[in-house]
Amino acid sequence: MDIKKLISIVIPAYNEEDSVDEIAKRLQSVFKDASRFDFEVVFIENGSTDNTYERLLNIRENDKRFKILKLSRNFRKDGGVTAGLNFVSGDAAILMDADLQDPPELILEFLRKWEEGYENVYGIIKKREGVPFLRRLNSSIFYWIINKLAGGRIPKNVSDFRLIDKKVYSTINTMQERNRFVRGLFAWVGFKSIGVPFEKPQRFAGATNADTLKVIDLAMKGILAHSYIPLKLITVLGLLISFLSFVILVALVFKWVFWGVPFAGFGTIMSALLLLFGFLFTLLGIIGEYIGLIYEEVKNRPNYIVSEKHGL
Repeated sequence: MDIKKLISIVIPAYNEEDSVDEIAKRLQSVFKDASRFDFEVVFIENGSTDNTYERLLNIRENDKRFKILKLSRNFRKDGGVTAGLNFVSGDAAILMDADLQDPPELILEFLRKWEEGYENVYGIIKKREGVPFLRRLNSSIFYWIINKLAGGRIPKNVSDFRLIDKKVYSTINTMQERNRFVRGLFAWVGFKSIGVPFEKPQRFAGATNADTLKVIDLAMKGILAHSYIPLKLITVLGLLISFLSFVILVALVFKWVFWGVPFAGFGTIMSALLLLFGFLFTLLGIIGEYIGLIYEEVKNRPNYIVSEKHGL
């Protein structure tokens, strides 16, 4: 008798009390359709302030395949994913959100691609339901920038919803960096990869926890953690500004020699000073962001703290 391969499903959940029962139900249907595999589901209760934890305990009471990792507070999504991957033992792991915007039924297609030999099968969002225009625009800008700065390693509209082989998540587990952008880490490690297009539906219930400031912060970390080009641009801009300043200075000296020094020009001087100071503080800001990332790394604090475990 062949031993079934184990598939581990990692689901961070933060204030998802209205969604976890439905996702458990739909996952159970997927398990029936993929009966050639064994499954375990690790819910990471990520410091919720509602009844998510109680709902998860009830789910586990009725189906022991569902396991719970309760964190001491909210460590954001990437912290939750990191915690889950450190506790799973499957031949492959699937990452998905608890809000049902990652349709569980797509897991069947992920498994087929995995059986074909792909080690990193990721979802590509071809359409987002119920997402405001500004959010879609921000997303497009982010992927354009990060692809330009990171050498095109991160596919456009790639999702965290994915299946990864054990060799992939074992490699990720060896990376202990604090400023984690999980999508970037999976792109960086390589392995045989393929994208699966899907339409991202609206949230099943509740409100999104990804407000604009959090999204911008994640985007900044993703860009800075996977590219040194902004630092290189500082040198390029510095040389360019110095060259332009020298050219302008030569032109002004030539003008003063032949036409004299005019009394007027205060506005021009102030504009030039403000422009240069604007460039200066922008460049200092970029350096500051990198120093902030270094500061987080050298503190060497854990990416998550486990409060309780059930089934693990």
